[in-house]
Amino acid sequence: MGAELIPVTQSLSQVMNASPFSILGIHPAPSGSGLTIRAWHPDAECIDVVQESTGKSLGRMNRLANGLFELDFPRRKKTFYYLLNITLKDGSEELRFDPYQFGEYTLCQQDIDPLHLYRHLGALKVEHAITRQRRVSGVLFKVYAPHARSVSVIGDFNQWDGRCHPMASADDGIWRLFVPGVTEGALYKYELHDQHGQLLPEKTDPFGHKVEQWPGLASIVQTESTYTWSDSQWLNKRELNHNKPMSVYELHLGSWKKSHDGGFMNYRELADELIPYIRKTGFTHIELLPIAEHPLYESWGYQPLGLFAPTSRYGTPDDFRYLVDQCHQHNIGVILDWVPAHFPQDEHGLFRFDGTAIYEYEDPQRGWHPDWKSCIYNYGSPWVQDFLISNALYWLDEFHIDGLRVDAVASMLYLDYSRKQGEWTPNHLGGNEHLEAVAFLQRLNHEVHRLHPNCMMIAEESTSWPCVSRPGHPQSLGFDYNRTYALTTGSKI
Repeated sequence: MGAELIPVTQSLSQVMNASPFSILGIHPAPSGSGLTIRAWHPDAECIDVVQESTGKSLGRMNRLANGLFELDFPRRKKTFYYLLNITLKDGSEELRFDPYQFGEYTLCQQDIDPLHLYRHLGALKVEHAITRQRRVSGVLFKVYAPHARSVSVIGDFNQWDGRCHPMASADDGIWRLFVPGVTEGALYKYELHDQHGQLLPEKTDPFGHKVEQWPGLASIVQTESTYTWSDSQWLNKRELNHNKPMSVYELHLGSWKKSHDGGFMNYRELADELIPYIRKTGFTHIELLPIAEHPLYESWGYQPLGLFAPTSRYGTPDDFRYLVDQCHQHNIGVILDWVPAHFPQDEHGLFRFDGTAIYEYEDPQRGWHPDWKSCIYNYGSPWVQDFLISNALYWLDEFHIDGLRVDAVASMLYLDYSRKQGEWTPNHLGGNEHLEAVAFLQRLNHEVHRLHPNCMMIAEESTSWPCVSRPGHPQSLGFDYNRTYALTTGSKI
């Protein structure tokens, strides 16, 4: 093995390589003549290269070091697609595409719509065309971790081994890797090292659309929904009418009704039970307590971590679509409680995701909620603003939600919320107003109303903050309604 490859092998075996495509895959040979394929598999005994177009074996790779293999093609000038026939140390064999031959496809940095980040990040089930007739299916994993030293995708497809699939960094802070052969239902997480090389707790995907329940808590690959909606009549007549009476029934899906065996009912079963009850009692809308995935059931959804995942306790994302669709077909609107005020400190979640505070404020006077023992989003960060607004739009776009009731707005508006003297720092004007949170809420409401003018935005704001729901006023937060609480009795008004 050449001396120049020693640090490369070490970086791969120690999961510290941020640019695997510069070493692995198919490249011009170092000698300047022909091509070289270099492959990495830490548990391989030997590897043979197979040409994709013919299925013909092109030869056995030379072992450069434990896990690192190479094969030269001195007469080849044009790159080609290939598979690796991997013989493991236990004698079993695997035939699969080498993900590192797809560098040009994987590393492509396309324009990203900041208001619809969920279309660009996460586990994207894709088919990559290698010829006019041949496509390779798999998953393009993309995760934002701008300060990480290395990121690997781990899952049931690689025995949760961070050495197997190191991802590639980019100047936009997004790490990428296309892994052929990964299918719907595969479990995965991200393994990260911080900028100092310290291994972090395994992280679930912030943009994952389905999450495994405790104790696994892995993200689950989902294909693009094929659900056929039947609520066009409802959507066409839906309008924001402040003079139209509403009667809202608030409920928590998990405790509203149990199945015969005492377990949770599926979203579809809930639709069949809930809708007749709502129609009988005369409510115009239901308001669902947060259903974004949350590890602690007892929080009733108010400590969410999987913001882009309807909780899998009650079924699949398409099962939830069915519930909303059925409500609309029976002239029942659906409002969703939404929690942009804070998130729990669970180690598999957003907290210090890449070893730094990219979602929360670094300063605990702003980034820590003393009452709820949770993290506060950094509303001054453009990434966090786009993340949260994309999430709000996700529920409206993908699930036809009719309105969002934004939880704990009061806690967002004040720097001294639940803090004693000396536990908070005034803003640059000397006041206690959280100006970054105010600007975020105004932008949130502006974008929602611009893209979904017939959807409601409802604040839960129980203080005397002015112009919470005063459209057109220059100081308005931009909400359509303000749902307050009577502090003396706790009853809702």
